[in-house]
Amino acid sequence: MKLSDLKKQLNNIQELTFVLPNGTNVPQHFHVTEVGQITKNFIDCGGTVRNEKTVNFQLWEAGDLDHRLEPKKLANIITLSEKILSVEDAEIEVEYQSTTIGKYGLEFNGDHFILTAKQTACLASDWCGSPSKKKKVNLAELSDEKQAYCAPGGGCC
Repeated sequence: MKLSDLKKQLNNIQELTFVLPNGTNVPQHFHVTEVGQITKNFIDCGGTVRNEKTVNFQLWEAGDLDHRLEPKKLANIITLSEKILSVEDAEIEVEYQSTTIGKYGLEFNGDHFILTAKQTACLASDWCGSPSKKKKVNLAELSDEKQAYCAPGGGCC
């Protein structure tokens, strides 16, 4: 989800709810302790120089169980970050404390914001020789020609 999408959704909801990938809600008394833009410049394993920009939100829980962040207040914080920090309209990454600081993507399901699991990946798999995923084939559905090819010693494996 991009920042512009989040801002649109904030105008249409009455209550902020964030749901973790395991289906549990972030406690309602969370704080947004950071809004900013992160620029990451790096070289992948194939030698390609890359840069990424993300808008970063950090969610945090404190012992103040009566605290509630209203959608309008978060919209005001975003507007301030755009004005003062020149935060751009980029994909959002949410940080939230689990056993360590977890980084999540963000989606909206019509009612709640969903923290989505992020995965690492090789960005230059064609260069570094990392194995590509093998296509799963049902051997019973192969034609006679392909079955002969996939016989022992046929070179398919």
